Amino acid sequence: MRLIHWSYFLALEEDFLRLGRFVEFNSKNFATFSLEMAHLLLAASSETDVVLKMLCKLFAPDAQNEANYRATIPQNISDFTKLKVDMPRYELSFQPWQPWDSNQTPDWWTAYNKVKHERDSYYEKANLGNVLQSMAALFVSNLYLYKDLANKGELSPWPQLFYPEDQYSTGVTPGEGGWALVCKL
Repeated sequence: MRLIHWSYFLALEEDFLRLGRFVEFNSKNFATFSLEMAHLLLAASSETDVVLKMLCKLFAPDAQNEANYRATIPQNISDFTKLKVDMPRYELSFQPWQPWDSNQTPDWWTAYNKVKHERDSYYEKANLGNVLQSMAALFVSNLYLYKDLANKGELSPWPQLFYPEDQYSTGVTPGEGGWALVCKL
């Protein structure tokens, strides 16, 4: 099975890691914005849109936008909005889909659309905080897209930065191309 969306996520993570050489991944820097962060926000959020559309095909094939995804995914994947993403190296944690519990669009998604359509007015929304949330959202979306592989410890190689919180993992196993986390989604 070709894991094209997982591979794309890992490629984006590599780009994101390079950013960390210049901007520390710390809450004090969440408002820091740049051209590279705009690139990462647009790429990660666009890919998240693609992955969510694929997830929705299982339940509502006509879902085409965030409002449709918000109405469909939590109804069919009970823990989707609850999964927290940890970045242990930086002592950060994110729950990128939590706003869906209140039927709200996540702030990072709104920022993505503002940067995509009105960058001249909303360039500062291409900031570290929104990029981190977008990357975490893409990670969660990929875990559920490849849920069967993740639960068997066959989703590898594993990312360098992003992990599901402990209650959603049971350990690591050698996988094709590197270590894989065994999830319980």
